[in-house]
Amino acid sequence: MNNLKIRKLFKKKYIFLFATSFSGLFLNNFAEATVLNNSYKEVIDHVWQIVYRDFLDSSGKFQKSNWINLRKEVLSKTYSDSSEAYDAIRDMLSNLDDSYTRFLEPKEFNQMRIDTSGELTGIGIQIVKDKESDDLIIISPIEGTPAFDAGIKARDKILSIDDISTEGMNIEEAVKLIRGQRGTKVKLEILRGSQSFFKTLSREKIEIKSVTSKVNQTKNGLLIGYVRIKQFNANASKETRDAIKDLETKKVAGYVLDLRSNPGGLLESSIDISRHFINKGVIVSTVSKDGLKETKKGNGQALTKKPLVVLVNEGSASASEIVSGAIKDNKRGKLVGKKTFGKGLVQSMRTLVDGSGLTVTVAKYLTPNGTDINKSGIIPDIEVKMNINPILQREIGTIKDKQYRAGEKELVNIIKRNNQISEFNPNTTNLHAFLKINKEDKVFSLN
Repeated sequence: MNNLKIRKLFKKKYIFLFATSFSGLFLNNFAEATVLNNSYKEVIDHVWQIVYRDFLDSSGKFQKSNWINLRKEVLSKTYSDSSEAYDAIRDMLSNLDDSYTRFLEPKEFNQMRIDTSGELTGIGIQIVKDKESDDLIIISPIEGTPAFDAGIKARDKILSIDDISTEGMNIEEAVKLIRGQRGTKVKLEILRGSQSFFKTLSREKIEIKSVTSKVNQTKNGLLIGYVRIKQFNANASKETRDAIKDLETKKVAGYVLDLRSNPGGLLESSIDISRHFINKGVIVSTVSKDGLKETKKGNGQALTKKPLVVLVNEGSASASEIVSGAIKDNKRGKLVGKKTFGKGLVQSMRTLVDGSGLTVTVAKYLTPNGTDINKSGIIPDIEVKMNINPILQREIGTIKDKQYRAGEKELVNIIKRNNQISEFNPNTTNLHAFLKINKEDKVFSLN
C-alpha cells in the first residue's frame, strides 16, 4: 500500500535532484496555458495546496497551523496584476526555510526545460541560496561553459552582479540579472575564502553532451575505461550505456567513473546509471513527507562487473551522490576525491494553472545503508585534493589530474588483487595470501 501511494505521488511528474537554483521540464502547450483574468488568487492557492499536500520539511520548522493561517492572510488581499500575485507567492514560500522549493514565472518555467534537454543558455553556473548565511552560492560550474573556462569553482559566493549587490537578493532576481542575450557580458563579484575578485563572462548558448569517455593506458599496459558524466539529464543514461558497451569491446580492465562537479539532475537517470554498474542490491530509497518509502534496486542487468573507482568532489551533488552512495554502500567500487556537496532532497516540478511552475521538495533520499547525506555529504574511501595549480580542461582524466591519478592507482591495485585470486595455484606457497585476500573478498560480496 505504501509503495502504491508513493508511486501515485510521483506519477507523471518529473523528479529532480539538482543541487541548484533551477530545474527543467518540458512545458506542453505553453501558448495555450490558462490565462487567469483577475483571478490571481487561484495561482496563489494552487501553490498553497501543493505545499500543504506534498511538501517535505527537512528543517523541522514547518507548522501546518501556521500555513493554514497564512492562506487566510494571502487570500484576503487584492491583487491587481500577476506581478503582485507572484511576489505574494515568493513571500509565502520564504516561510518554508527551503531554498529548493521555489516559484517560476511562465517564461522562466518554459526556459527551465533546458536542464533536461541538454541545452543551456547563460554562463554555465548552478546556484543556490544558503538559508543560514543568506549567500548566493555557486554549486558548480558546468564543464566547457564560460564560467568553467574562467575558473569559477564550487562554493564560490556571488557578492554582486553587474555591480548590484546580492545582499538580500533572491534566486529569481539573481537569475534575471545573470541571464541575457547571447554574446552579451555579465560581471560577477566572487568571494572565494577571504578574497574577493571580479569575473566578466560572456553569455552563450551551450549544448551540453552529458557523457564523455575514452581509454587510458597505464604504465603497465592496462587499459582503463574512463567515463565522465557532467549532468544527469534525459540523455545521460543512454550515453553512459553506449560508452560502457563501446569500452567493453575494447577490453578495458576496469573503470574510472568521474562525477566531479556534477550538480545532479533527474532521479530516474541516476537510478538507471547505477544499474549499469550494480547488478543487484539497493540503489536508493526515497521517503515522502508521510514516511512512505520506496526502494529502487539493481535489476540484474548490469553492463559490467569489472573493478570500478568513482571520482567525486565538493561539486558532486544530488543525483551524483545517489550513484556514488550506491556504489560505496554496495561495496561495488571505491570513491576517490573530496567529500561531496550534501544534498539529499528530491524536488518535483509542478505546472500551475496560469503556466507558471513550482519546484517543491517532496521527499528525501537515503543511501542503501540508510544514510541521510543532506548537508553532510559522502566521505570518499580515499581523500585526495585536486591539483594546487589549475589544470587545462583537456588534462582532466589524465595523469596530470591528481585525483584521477590516485583513482587509477587504486583501480590498478583492485585489478591486481582480483588477478591474484583468479590465478591462485594451491600447489604454490601463496596459500596464506590467498586466504587473506579471499576472506576480504567474501566480506566484499556479502555487503
